[in-house]
Amino acid sequence: MKLQLKTFFLLVLALAILATSCRKEEVVFEQAPEEETLVAGSVVANLMQRTAMNDGSNDNIIDNANCFNVELPVTVIANGQELAINTTDDYEAIEIIFDDSDDDNDTLEIIFPITIIFSDFSQTTINNISELQNFANDCNGENQYDDDIECLDFQYPITASFFNTNNEIINTVTFTNDFMLFDFIDEIDEDDLITIGFPITVILQDNTEITISNFTELETTINAYAESCDEDDDNDYNDDDCDNCSPVELVNILTSCNSWIVDKLERNDNDYDDLYDGYTFQFYEEGTVYAYYLGTTYNGTWSTNGSGNDITVTINITGLPYCNNDWVLHEIQQYSGETKVDLRVGGEDRLRYESTCN
Repeated sequence: MKLQLKTFFLLVLALAILATSCRKEEVVFEQAPEEETLVAGSVVANLMQRTAMNDGSNDNIIDNANCFNVELPVTVIANGQELAINTTDDYEAIEIIFDDSDDDNDTLEIIFPITIIFSDFSQTTINNISELQNFANDCNGENQYDDDIECLDFQYPITASFFNTNNEIINTVTFTNDFMLFDFIDEIDEDDLITIGFPITVILQDNTEITISNFTELETTINAYAESCDEDDDNDYNDDDCDNCSPVELVNILTSCNSWIVDKLERNDNDYDDLYDGYTFQFYEEGTVYAYYLGTTYNGTWSTNGSGNDITVTINITGLPYCNNDWVLHEIQQYSGETKVDLRVGGEDRLRYESTCN
C-alpha cells in the first residue's frame, strides 16, 4: 500500500514537471487508498481538528470560561495577594491561596489589558472585566458538551504530505503543536490530497500511548476515547486535586514522615486549629497511628481505600475525638521541605496534616 502511494506521488511529480513545458491533454490521477488519505470535511479530519482544538477549561480558576484561555503571562490578585502567572503550573499558586481557608470569600482580580485565545486559536484583546464577562457568557455552561476533545492528545512532531490537483504542487509540512495541525486542517481544500507520516502516537489522559498506523485506526481510536475521561469543564478549582491520587501513594507519604502536626482542623463549621497545637502524629503501614503530647501517648488506627477523588481515610484515635472521622482525601500538596495532606467531609469538616520531614 505504501509502495502504491509512493508511486502515486512520483507519477504526479513527473506529470507536473512535464506540464510546465507543454500540456495538450487532460491528466486523470488515481487517488491513493482511502485509509492513507485525509480529505477535507471527512469524519477523521473533523475528529483530528477537535482533538487539536485549544482547551479553554484548564484556566477556569482565572476566567470561569470553557471556550477560551487567558494568554500568559498575566498578573492577578488572589485574596489580596498579587501573583505573576507565567506558566500553567502557576495556576496552583492561586488555588493554594484560595484553599488556605474556608472562612473567607475568595476573590480574583485580573490586571488588564489581557489577551484571550479561543478554541480555534484566534485571539482578541480584553480591556476590562465587563468585556471578559461578555465573552464568557458566550461559552457553554459548566460540564456542558463542547467540540474540543480533551481525553487524548497528539504526540508531535507529525509530518504531512499534500498534493493539490489544481496547481499540481506537492509539498510537505511538519506540525510541532496543536495550533499548526488545527490551522492546517482548517485550510484543507477539496482539491487537496493529504497523507500523514504514519505511524503516529496519541496519548490518553492517563499517559497511555497508542500507536496509530492509518486514518482508519485514528478515527476508531479517537471515537473510542473521546469521552473516556472527566474533562473538568467546571469552575470548581478544587474538585479534581486528587485525579491521580492512590491509597498506596497516601500510605507512602504518611508513613515516610514521623512528625505530622495538625495544620487545619474544622468540625461542624467550628475552628479547632489550636486544639491539638503541640501534638505530633506518626502513621504506620500496618494501620496504627500514635499521637504524642507532653509525654502522653494516644494510640489509634487508620485505614484508607478507594481511588482518585474518592479515597476514604478512616482515623480513630482514642482521646482525640476531633481527629476521628471517615475523611475524604481532598488533596496532597508537596513542596520543597513541606508536605500537606488535606482531608475533608462535606463543606464543614476539615483536617489537614502538615510535615516538614521531606
